[in-house]
Amino acid sequence: MRINKFIAQSGITSRRKADELVLSGRVKVNGKVITTIGFEIRTKDVVTVDNKVVNVKKYDYYRFYKPTGCITTKSDEKGRKTIYDYLPKELQNLKPVGRLDKDSSGLIILTNDGDLIHELTHPSIKVQKVYKVKVDCKITYSELETLAKGVEIEKGKIAYCDGRIIEGNQRETVLEITLYQGLNRQIRRMFEYLGHRVVSLKRIRHATVDVIGLKRGETKLLKPKQIKELKSYIEKIKEEQNA
Repeated sequence: MRINKFIAQSGITSRRKADELVLSGRVKVNGKVITTIGFEIRTKDVVTVDNKVVNVKKYDYYRFYKPTGCITTKSDEKGRKTIYDYLPKELQNLKPVGRLDKDSSGLIILTNDGDLIHELTHPSIKVQKVYKVKVDCKITYSELETLAKGVEIEKGKIAYCDGRIIEGNQRETVLEITLYQGLNRQIRRMFEYLGHRVVSLKRIRHATVDVIGLKRGETKLLKPKQIKELKSYIEKIKEEQNA
């Protein structure tokens, strides 16, 4: 792990400020002053800032199956049920990675890792989010092409997605929709643009994490392998974008 990320994960300051600490000679690794921003930290290294030992915070990572009928927030002034009504007391400090509206269900990643939340939700890092969507009519391939090219869901905001028809008839269509953006009620508004209504919407995957094996309202701890895969996926996207 790079020295700036290590310091940032301790909660002392941001990565940018951590770089300033390094350059000013206030950071030591195993008693030696380090002034290289990209210096790599090993597991057994002792890091100090102004001669005080720095320890990385322990982060928790869970996946949660949001039921319909609740909102993705800590509390609600209208008294509506929230996702926190489903979470055990020891997980109440975790934050959701992105949102699902009241009438939508499916996967939400929960964590106290601010860096990961930022990377999974920032528009510059186009992380895949996959949904199973049912629409109240027959969807044509030309309409999917229109959505892939992008439609204006509000002034100045172009929304796009990849779509694949799973099954359908003259009355309804079930699709797999992949987003790379995070606009408010994006899928519903895109189909409204086409004159169609979304009957149901379920997020089935966010990056490398999926909802398989979860019951509605249930949370499960992400395994170390899953966390590693998730972070490797994000790094790969960033490398491809910077290439």
